[in-house]
Amino acid sequence: MLRWVLIFLAVAVVAAILGFGGIAGTAAGIAKIIFYIFIILFAISLVVRLLQGNKRL
Repeated sequence: MLRWVLIFLAVAVVAAILGFGGIAGTAAGIAKIIFYIFIILFAISLVVRLLQGNKRL
């Protein structure tokens, strides 16, 4: 998922350099949304892991 953030960020930077403001804004917005989803899922998995403790299957 983090790879997609970097891809959309790169697209946004290239589009901004080439003067495509609309595409750059859209790609940056998508990258931001995916990054927030990544952070939320990471936090949830961290909390679940901490609540499980040292249980091993």
